[in-house]
This record gives sequence, structure tokens and C-alpha cells, in this order.
Amino acid sequence: MVFVFPFFHSDILLTYPWTFVAIFIIFIVGVLDDHHDTSANTKFIVIILATVFLYFDGIYIHRLGTFFGFPLVLGWFALPFTVFAVVGFTNALNLIDGLDGLAATVSIVILGAFLWVGYAYDDSFMMVLSGVFIATLLAFLVYNWHPASIFMGDSGSLVLGFVIALLAVKSLAYLPAVSILFVAAVPILDTVIVMVRRKIRGRSMFGADRCHIHHILRHFFAEDTRKTVLFLGVLQVVYSLTGLQLHKGADAGVVLVLFIFNTIMLYMFLAAMIKRQQRDC
Repeated sequence: MVFVFPFFHSDILLTYPWTFVAIFIIFIVGVLDDHHDTSANTKFIVIILATVFLYFDGIYIHRLGTFFGFPLVLGWFALPFTVFAVVGFTNALNLIDGLDGLAATVSIVILGAFLWVGYAYDDSFMMVLSGVFIATLLAFLVYNWHPASIFMGDSGSLVLGFVIALLAVKSLAYLPAVSILFVAAVPILDTVIVMVRRKIRGRSMFGADRCHIHHILRHFFAEDTRKTVLFLGVLQVVYSLTGLQLHKGADAGVVLVLFIFNTIMLYMFLAAMIKRQQRDC
């Protein structure tokens, strides 16, 4: 759907041709991974290449806002930082695709926030891309809701993560950079907290385990997948609304401190739950 719809909006396709090429490349790699288990390094390289294509269309992070009164402009570091952010979030969304309906539910909320940004600032690209993916995910969720009969796979989660990441970068024309930490908080917090815990425990930060937020909460909700997904969906709504309330003049340093404090509180809460559940995390 995302590859057909832009042809009905030729102005968008002509303005952002490399962006749609990038999305298509990510999709192809995801399909190959679903069928032939593509190596992590291959996916990593392809996502980097796709992010460079975004740069050709002018979609990159060139400034991070004002930190305690001092403007932070990235300059030559803009492209490397954009690659880091896009690759990081693409993988973060892939990591929360661990319960029926979770990635789709959280993504619908995040895309809804970007749809509002596009509408508020008359950005047709953001409105079209967000709207198409929301419509697709709503239809998909009918069959992906627990107990699911179809699944997203890497072809879905990688494309979805990449599209949300590029919309996040695009929205920086209207929102302070650090507000995106709230607008897309659930995948970001999950990845950061899991990796920090692994580092503290002396384990590989990129290994697999069952210590993600959704695993811990699912146990808390007596293994009820639907309650877990609904809870995280509502939590993402709260975070996204908070992010949207941060006007463009907000000091990035203050917002970042707030986000770090929130992360520490959530980390301590999850650590207590892990101890109570006697998990090896």
C-alpha cells in the first residue's frame, strides 16, 4: 500500500524519491530475512545505506535544539548522528515485536502523533505516510490481535521502525528534538533499559532474553497478552501527548533531564518487578 499510494500524490513522490527507494530496500531485506535469515551485519549495513538515501532528500538531524541556553548544531556530524538515531530506533521497534499486537498498537499511537504534527503544520508528506501506515496497521491488527493468525515478521517490523524513524526526523522541523524521546518512548525506553541491565550484568548488550518490558508486564498481568498490550498502548498515548505538548522553544537540556529521570524511575520499578518475579535478567 505504501508503495502504491505515493503515485496518486506525484508531488510527494517527486519531492522525496530517495525516501521511497529507501523504504523499498528495507522491505526487500526484511522479506529476505523472513525467508533466509539474513545476517545482522547485512541488515545493519542496509539500514545505514537507506538512511543515507534519506539524507539525499534533506531528511536528517541538523540540530538538537537549545541545551541550557546554548544552541547545539551538529554540522558535519549531522549524517552520522542521523544514522545512529534511525538505525537505533529501527532495531528498537523490531525488539518490541514480541507479543501479539504489541508493535502494531504502539506504532499506531506514535504514527497518530506524527499524523497530528503533519496536520498542524500542513505537511502533506507526514500526513500521507502516517495515514497510510495507520490504515494498514489497523487492518493488520484485526488478525494480529491475540491470539494472532498472522504476524509482522522482519519485513514488517523493519519497515515500520524505519518509517517511524524517518517521520521522527522529519518532525524535527516542528518539534524540539528531545521531544521525540517522549513521542516514541516505549520502544526507546525498552531498548535503553534492557541494554543497560545487560551491561551491568556483564552480558552482551545485543543478546536475546525475556527481560523486555512486555515480558515483565505480561507476567505481572498473569500472562494476559491483551492486558499487557493495552497497558503499553495507553502508556505510549500518555508519553506521546507529553511529547506533543513540548513547544518548539522548550529547552532541550531540561527535557532531556526529565526523560533521564523518567528512565531511571522506570528502571528501578522494573528492577523491583524482576526481583519479585525471580527472573535471571
